[in-house]
Amino acid sequence: MKKTADEVRALLKKTDVCVCDTTLRDGEQAAGIVFSNIEKYRIAKLLDDAGVQQIEAGIPTMGADEKIAVRHIANMGLKASVLGWNRANIDDINTSIECGVDSVAISLSSSDIHIEHKLKKSREWVLEQIDKCVSHAKDQGMYISCNAEDASRADMEFLLDFAKTAKKAGADRLRYCDTIGREDPFTCFDRVQRIIKEVKIEVEMHTHNDFGMATANCMAGVKAGARFLSTTVMGIGERTGNTPLEEAVMASHHIFKLTTGINPKMLKPLGEFVSVASGRPICLSKPFLGANCFAHEAGIHADGVIKDPTNYEPYDPDEVGLKRSIVIGKHSGRNTIVTDLLRRGIKLTDDEEEKLLARVRKCSVRLHRSISSDELYDLYKEMKAGVDPFDEKPF
Repeated sequence: MKKTADEVRALLKKTDVCVCDTTLRDGEQAAGIVFSNIEKYRIAKLLDDAGVQQIEAGIPTMGADEKIAVRHIANMGLKASVLGWNRANIDDINTSIECGVDSVAISLSSSDIHIEHKLKKSREWVLEQIDKCVSHAKDQGMYISCNAEDASRADMEFLLDFAKTAKKAGADRLRYCDTIGREDPFTCFDRVQRIIKEVKIEVEMHTHNDFGMATANCMAGVKAGARFLSTTVMGIGERTGNTPLEEAVMASHHIFKLTTGINPKMLKPLGEFVSVASGRPICLSKPFLGANCFAHEAGIHADGVIKDPTNYEPYDPDEVGLKRSIVIGKHSGRNTIVTDLLRRGIKLTDDEEEKLLARVRKCSVRLHRSISSDELYDLYKEMKAGVDPFDEKPF
């Protein structure tokens, strides 16, 4: 059953910060990504199971499959609020409402660059349109996010007028959009803090990664008082992408000590499904998802982790369903090979440790990769038998 605006507000107040995930809208806008409707329904269910409080399901005014998908997601009986994205256009908003969503995002440019060169309008027109569209959505009983597109390049005084107009018309929050990723965390903090202080409106951080600072800017906004995180799974999205869901959630938990309501154990299956559906592989070093998050090879690090994982690990791998691995290779130290062979009941002498470590490093360089535990065991057996696999002298 469709939630009322008051029910949505109550849902979004249960945690310190709330996630409004836009994988199904901004994530799919990444060049080359197209989700089938069945994939969208599965992603929505996984987001809901993970504890995401609000799902931006798509752009209903696109019609066809998009409208069908939004309507279906709105009627899946999810615990999460379901939001439809709209231009500041009455027809767009009505189309979202027809789909059964309980929330709407109403988006309009706030920077003079966009107002003059994209919209070909005036600041006055923008404020009038915001007032008209937000008021209409309010009259229809919607929970409303008013999106200030290109907010990071907007004149601050006008951005405050934009936020005040949205609030007066009935908007529940302002989405601060760093549309082309040109914001920096320091400026972001100052601007968001000022909006919250002067307008007294909830703020959502929607940041892009063009300069590699999407997560940093998002968290700077949180530090300034923003409670809403606009994310996508794996950070997929326009150009270089958006704030990754997994990064914003784990930074909130561990760095800022804030509750999000998100189950970290769900991040991996969610990421794996979106990876397959989007055709975007998970990078080995992808924070919280990649296989190398807890892989240790360098001797000093591996030795420290063997003694106590907290020496070189910022959180427990089990928290996100990952596994720790001690990699044997060129950069390994003695403790790595000693510990590995002890599992087989083999105890090395000091001389054997030195000789075997030299063989391990030589083998890794020759193979251009790390070596497995079985390969280490083979090197040990050859050493004990007096066989040198690297002896290239002619017979």
